[in-house]
Amino acid sequence: MQWHLVMNYKGINYDTGTRTLTGSLTREKFEEERIVKEIGIIKNELHCNAVRISGTDIERVVKAAEIALAQQLTVLFSPSLQFENQEDTFKYILQSAEAAETLRSRYGNLILVVGCELTLFTSGFIKGDTGEDRIKNMFGPYSLVKNILGIKRTYNKRLDSFLLETIEEVRKRFNGQVTYASGTWEKVNWNLFDLISIDHYRASYNKAIYVKDLQSYKNLGKPLCITEFGCCTYKGADDKGAMGWAIVDWKKDKPELKGSYVRDEDTQAAYLLELLDVFEKEKVFGAFVFTFLFENYIYDDDAKYDLDMASYGIVKAIPYIKSGYSENLPWIPKKAFYALGEYFRKN
Repeated sequence: MQWHLVMNYKGINYDTGTRTLTGSLTREKFEEERIVKEIGIIKNELHCNAVRISGTDIERVVKAAEIALAQQLTVLFSPSLQFENQEDTFKYILQSAEAAETLRSRYGNLILVVGCELTLFTSGFIKGDTGEDRIKNMFGPYSLVKNILGIKRTYNKRLDSFLLETIEEVRKRFNGQVTYASGTWEKVNWNLFDLISIDHYRASYNKAIYVKDLQSYKNLGKPLCITEFGCCTYKGADDKGAMGWAIVDWKKDKPELKGSYVRDEDTQAAYLLELLDVFEKEKVFGAFVFTFLFENYIYDDDAKYDLDMASYGIVKAIPYIKSGYSENLPWIPKKAFYALGEYFRKN
């Protein structure tokens, strides 16, 4: 059954370069001419009316946001400092708030996202010295069972304390709407925020309760945005959800997939459309597909080295020596690109 679209924000995530577990950036070069083209494609070919712009370098996020705002897209301004301590993260968020207010006062149509899944990407909330350790601890079987059963987790108290102090200072610097991109394992005091925002992936372990989870957030009485949802590009990736990326061995001289996987763009496209239908039915305020491009997950004709299988991007990264979708664009659309564009166009 088709449902009438009620989403205010039909969006996608756009990365300007985020620090990875290995210390590199997901996007090494930042070329303004290319950013203009890609933002234009997001608006005119994907038919999005909003974009969540993220990245580690605040100035990169500012420039990309300016380009999007000039094209009359609503921007979720989402700089993200990965794998640092709470003190440095606090200072970084306040810098982001000041930059966001400059943009908001000029353009409007901007919402500030004060961090993303801080319990994983910032030290001191969850046990683990590194981001990799914290991810393993949070997504291990024992921890997942605790989350599903609703057992109280001590890291939530530490997170709430951090967010309370942070939002108090952010509000002094930023006069627009504020939200936080939360993982589903985080129990946030949403009274602090104007919108509820969840990175909400469906996987085999939560498929049966996925809609019930959505409804529990909706029942809090504030607009609900899904700031991330997506699927990788191989058979079975729809069951992996947010952990679909973890099939690459980056320690090899030439990174390769851990085992044998079958490329499947239909799985990715179907996943996105199914969840968009769910979001429409549940009257979600906004949804942001994860993601436009994973530039460091490069496609290869040899399945062993086809890192794009582990990418949530709706376009596949290709080497510059090949011809891309358009002049100077080193990527080619996947089936999800066309499916998403058609869906948003019709709805």
